Amino acid sequence: MNREMAKAYEPTSVDGRWYDWWDNHGYFEPRGEDEPFTIIMPPPNVTGELHMGHALFVTVEDVLVRWRRMQGRPTLWLPGADHAGIAGQWVVEKELAAEGLTRHDLGREKFLERTWAWMDLYRGRIRDQLRILGASCDWSRFRFTMDPGPARAVRTAFKQLFDKGLIYRGERLINWCPRCMTALSDLEVSHEEVTGHIWTLQYPIEGESNRFIEVATTRPETMLGDTAVAVHPGDERYADLVGKSVLLPIMNRSTPIIADEAVDPEFGSGAVKVTPAHDPTDFEIGRRHNLPSINVMNLDATMSEKAGVFVGQDRYAARESVVARLNEQGYLVGTEEHTHAIGRCDRCNTIVEPLISKQWFMQMAPLKAPAGDTAQNGKVRFVPERYKGVYLNWVENEHDWCISRQLWWGHRIPVWYCMECGEVTASDQETIDQCGTCGSARIEQDPDVLDTWFSSGLWPFSTLGWPDETPDLGRFYPSSVMETGDDILFLWVHRMILFGLEFMGEAPFPDVLLHGQVRDAQGQRMSKSKGNGIDPTEITAQFGSDALRFALATGGTMGSPLKLSTERVEANRNFANKIWNATRYVLRANSGATLATAPDGSALPPTSGTSLPDRWILSRLHGVTQEVSDQLERYNLNEAGRTLYDFLWTEFCDWYIESTKVALASGDEGAQAAARQTLVFVLERSLRLLHPFMPFVTEELWQHLAHPGEALIVAPWPEAGEREMRAEQDYGVLIELVRAIRNARAESDVPPARFVTALIAAGGHTDTLRGQQDLLCRLARLEAGTLVIEPTLADPPAQAVSIVVRGVQVYLPLAHLVDLSEERARLAGELAEAQAAADRARAQLANPQFVERAPATVVEGTRSRLVATEERAGLLDERLRSMS
Repeated sequence: MNREMAKAYEPTSVDGRWYDWWDNHGYFEPRGEDEPFTIIMPPPNVTGELHMGHALFVTVEDVLVRWRRMQGRPTLWLPGADHAGIAGQWVVEKELAAEGLTRHDLGREKFLERTWAWMDLYRGRIRDQLRILGASCDWSRFRFTMDPGPARAVRTAFKQLFDKGLIYRGERLINWCPRCMTALSDLEVSHEEVTGHIWTLQYPIEGESNRFIEVATTRPETMLGDTAVAVHPGDERYADLVGKSVLLPIMNRSTPIIADEAVDPEFGSGAVKVTPAHDPTDFEIGRRHNLPSINVMNLDATMSEKAGVFVGQDRYAARESVVARLNEQGYLVGTEEHTHAIGRCDRCNTIVEPLISKQWFMQMAPLKAPAGDTAQNGKVRFVPERYKGVYLNWVENEHDWCISRQLWWGHRIPVWYCMECGEVTASDQETIDQCGTCGSARIEQDPDVLDTWFSSGLWPFSTLGWPDETPDLGRFYPSSVMETGDDILFLWVHRMILFGLEFMGEAPFPDVLLHGQVRDAQGQRMSKSKGNGIDPTEITAQFGSDALRFALATGGTMGSPLKLSTERVEANRNFANKIWNATRYVLRANSGATLATAPDGSALPPTSGTSLPDRWILSRLHGVTQEVSDQLERYNLNEAGRTLYDFLWTEFCDWYIESTKVALASGDEGAQAAARQTLVFVLERSLRLLHPFMPFVTEELWQHLAHPGEALIVAPWPEAGEREMRAEQDYGVLIELVRAIRNARAESDVPPARFVTALIAAGGHTDTLRGQQDLLCRLARLEAGTLVIEPTLADPPAQAVSIVVRGVQVYLPLAHLVDLSEERARLAGELAEAQAAADRARAQLANPQFVERAPATVVEGTRSRLVATEERAGLLDERLRSMS
């Protein structure tokens, strides 16, 4: 063993050195010919620095990758970055705005050159940050969504879908962002509840003096584009008006009154204004009734020529003007406060406008059905499982996908229009020279780009070489699991599933693992405006990457929000320090000793001379090994991490290491050798178990111990051995006893350094406690010379603090410190708690449904708990009677 070790753990001197060493030795590349384990990394947007959400996915995926690599699986974690579409263009436009320029000042070609320069800079920064976080991905396979390979895949996929008639161009009502000046899909619009106003208007019935029909609206400026008033066909109030018309105020346009099932007769007056060009529901009503669509708004959210006298006004200024005009003309009935949902651009937060526009769409009905079937039949499994229902509900109600964006940055739509014959040509080539129909060179490519999620949907196979049949595609598709945020289940995961089924004939992954958002300590969403964000780069510089990783991995369950604070990260840095100091103790304990090792160099477990603490910690190691492995198989990273934390901090450091101090001071060479061997064996395997969570500190410490191979990152994952349950039970009694004595001492204000007398009625644990007398005295600070351990005590002291643990009764004769009335009250409280616990257990066991349906282990555990609580209650009651 290497015994030279720094006194203090300094992450800055450890992390970078080990990462470069792993990378230079090729450990991140898949090795071997067995079934591979593959994760395709969700590509971070190249729009700046990584945030805590990125740190979370890196942690989760790296834990899985390192674990499977240690199991001997050829492991590929393929990294990449996304061009980010709207978000990518926006950050460059903001940079230009600071210079007093717009993209139009540069022109398309120069703007794209500027954007590529930005992407090249920040792609490098993102790679550096991923390395800081410990991402053990294969950098030789790094991909960018705008690289030539993925770009060719995008063109190929578009052409195939276009040729099948699944991609079409048409006029539809879409979400329009007047700041980004582009169409948005439904999933790129975030909705929020706001308090605004609702205006009630009255439209005069043509041909009937002094008769009106009332309608309500939250957007009165759109009434300028009304082309109908609709009522429910079963609403008798308006039966005589259907087929008649109103004279639209301000515009003086004759507008029909129609009947449609979409109208809710219970809402408001039961009549609604219909504006097909500015409302999704109205658009569908308009299609059913062949109504004209009058667009009264320009793309920049100013009023169009169709708005009459309000042309050129901003939409909100026009709202005030229209309301004032309606009021002047006597058509405004009233105004009320009203809470309703508005849609905002997910990128710039601008309120979106529903507008009719000619865009490219993808038919979803033929594609979404196989995706839904795959989820329904379990070929794609969701973790947590509740997302299966969420996903299926979305798929069932999904509309055609608007895939075109009015941007310059992104995958340009591979369609050319012939100026001679009007032919529309889709091609999988980067450029074409002439029309494929008439041969004319007068062709123009569509100026729009594709929604960024189109290229992202191809990511699981475009990164592996598709459309070519490459060795990587054949070996690593489908991947093993897709891990990502629950907020992009529909934006990304769904598109990957349907594209995988369409182009590869099978789903791109069998498991979808969804994590929740990282929030602050109060559960609030982190944001720059709130000032509650935690920068991953800054926090790792302060506390180390391992501390942040462990805080993220153990902070919550999959699919649920994760609360994070600087204090939690610092606490996990303290955990790393605890393990560091424990390793230093183990090395000192073995200084000059001869250690038994296997042929591969790893420490062997002791074969003789083992004490109860040795057998206990070895058995606990086997139990923890099995539990951690099982939890990782179920993607319960938080439970696996917490299990390791409790084992290393509490069981190994606080209890076992303390016990070895007795053994090493005993003069018994056999006990000393067994303790030394056990220390190294347990610590070395514990570091293997912890490595996926805290790779840097574990590799550093592992290298100081006897170990197999040259690197922990590729060391074999430990296998659980047979547990010794009797040792766990016996030492468990000792631990509970020491804790209870320590608590009693603290409650009686006994100084920590003071040794006290104890009398113990140990019952069936007498031999165990006598055998551990030295350890018991050390841990509980008991006087060895006056300690009494007997099966029973004929005359227990009256003035003594009484403790009952698993049938063991302890008396601490602290006469001058004990108030008998308080002691009786304390015992009475413990008796009440024990009786209540026994009553609960009896009620459960008396319930036939519990006994028949609960797992056998749970039922048996309840029976054991009942026996233990009844025994405890009996002993407490006996002690109370003796004090009366």
